[in-house]
Amino acid sequence: MTELLAKIEAFEQRAARIEEQLADPAIAAQAGEYARLAKELSSLRPAAQCAARYRRFLSDLESARAMLAEPDAELRELAKAELRELEAGQEELEREVRVHLVPRDPNDLKSAILEIRAGTGGDEASLFAMDLFRMYSRYAERRGWKVELLSLSESEAGGIKEVVASVAGESVFSRLKFERGVHRVQRVPATETQGRIHTSTVTVAVLPEAEEVDIAIDPKDLRIDVFRSSGPGGQSVNTTDSAVRITHLPTNVVVQCQDEKSQLKNKARAMKILRARLLEAEQARVDAARASDRRSQVGSGERSEKIRTYNYPQSRVTDHRAGVTLHQLEKIVQGDLDPILDAVHAHMSAQALGEAP
Repeated sequence: MTELLAKIEAFEQRAARIEEQLADPAIAAQAGEYARLAKELSSLRPAAQCAARYRRFLSDLESARAMLAEPDAELRELAKAELRELEAGQEELEREVRVHLVPRDPNDLKSAILEIRAGTGGDEASLFAMDLFRMYSRYAERRGWKVELLSLSESEAGGIKEVVASVAGESVFSRLKFERGVHRVQRVPATETQGRIHTSTVTVAVLPEAEEVDIAIDPKDLRIDVFRSSGPGGQSVNTTDSAVRITHLPTNVVVQCQDEKSQLKNKARAMKILRARLLEAEQARVDAARASDRRSQVGSGERSEKIRTYNYPQSRVTDHRAGVTLHQLEKIVQGDLDPILDAVHAHMSAQALGEAP
């Protein structure tokens, strides 16, 4: 209990410091920093409310215990009953407090860049990539999020080699961040004449959408090439140099956009993707230096991690991190993702809870 109170006090001190900073005229003059601090303070409010409930609980507990020394037998019995009721809910309340006090990801409230790429499995992998993009798009629609296609490379089989989209809305990154990794599908392809089950993979990346205040990019560090866009199989779909390829020279990160007929729009989209990728790379570097043991437990987000299997013959979806299997494949691929996402978030929260200082 003493250890938990110490965590609560440290949290309250952090909230108080943010309030002081927001009252500082110098901070108020910096729109980007002020907005960042205001968002952080807003994200701390649920934890502050939970901490206040815990303090009231401790006060009620102390009062009930003090009443046990009352000379009046009836009051003592009332105190015992109240004490039993309070103690029955103590463990659950303390667990809730600990969950709220786990350090929040500063990107949780942000929108996200969703990247889906076909992996092993040829045409079947590209078709599954299309299925996953449709699944996330339908889930976004359920949540009231807006999906904007930034880049699309289609396969000749009618699937998707690679798609990049912006998903805008409240706490998109928080909800989707654990989707990054390798998604495996087991099913009989439409082209399979002998009914054999094939296994294919698709990689998913979810990046917090970076604003200009998050990542400063020196124009001198960019090489921008323009060229004519092309469709599946290399066929020309544009007769002007509207496609844009941006290379960030210090990191050699390359982003290409060709879906718009306007070179200016393609450049803006490419810059949005570039900022998100550079922010992810910087955060990965910081994470590696700060907590390699944490990454080994909650996952580093590397593309090589197999996180989930979609087995069509058994109508089964298994998340390998949470150890959860749901026989609701059709509902899940139609965008009803909350059951599987809730299980994954509960698993990740439990791990983070065990690592919290």
